[in-house]
Amino acid sequence: MISIQRPGQPPTDIEYLLIDYEGTLASDGRVHPKAKDKINLLSKRIKIYILAKGEKDKVEERLKNVKAEVLFLTEREASGEKLGLLRKLGPERTVAIGNGMDDAPMLEEAGFSICVIGREGASGETLKRADVVVTDILSGLDFLLKPLRQKATLGK
Repeated sequence: MISIQRPGQPPTDIEYLLIDYEGTLASDGRVHPKAKDKINLLSKRIKIYILAKGEKDKVEERLKNVKAEVLFLTEREASGEKLGLLRKLGPERTVAIGNGMDDAPMLEEAGFSICVIGREGASGETLKRADVVVTDILSGLDFLLKPLRQKATLGK
């Protein structure tokens, strides 16, 4: 479990992490090796789901040593499927990380949400609905791994 402390509020205890694949975890179809390492570290404390719409064989190959469950979504239904999974797991116990328009509803409802503005940019709607905005996936994962970053960003 991971706890996120916001000033004036009880800690948010996190059991699950949902990560969008395209444009968030993967940039131009590639996953940074350090991102894989950070996911594997986080997987010791929380259950991680990677949400992908891409070609199954390629995505699975790129994530073969990552300790996360990869779920493949329907292109046209991705937003609803992401939101459905979040609601099944319990929004209050889940962190969501994304960048695209189809991530916005998931980020809005999650107990805590991170928008990644990477090389591919980010949707303005997703940006507005996130609790925290970072410039790359490594920073987003480090935010969860390093509590001092939470204090620096969320403190008043």
